[in-house]
Amino acid sequence: MIPSNVVVHQQSKVLELSYENGKTYRLPFEFLRVVSPSAEVQGHGPGQETLQTGKRDVLIANIEPVGHYALKPSFSDGHDSGLYSWDYLHFLCENYEQLWKEHLDKLAAAGLDRDTPMSVAGGKSCGSH
Repeated sequence: MIPSNVVVHQQSKVLELSYENGKTYRLPFEFLRVVSPSAEVQGHGPGQETLQTGKRDVLIANIEPVGHYALKPSFSDGHDSGLYSWDYLHFLCENYEQLWKEHLDKLAAAGLDRDTPMSVAGGKSCGSH
């Protein structure tokens, strides 16, 4: 499902997606960053995910369309390898609360919180930061 309008709200740090059916969703930048579809975050297979921390203040520095099927945000922490397909963005909109809770539960299970620096959390760097 392709949104009819996409707005980047830097002040409130949310990406707003509006759809033809009248629904509008607001996805926080931090959420988008920690669920990035990139291999850096998701790994190359099950169990290879890298738990993302320290992303509370991340901004979207730039966002560009990729063909007619995706958006490619560049985040202020240097991460820019995630292609967010329209289907994936809609999935995130529809499942935001559950996915965010799962992320917070994973952090708690690892003894971490949202503000733990990635270097402390043992996160891998993509080499650009």
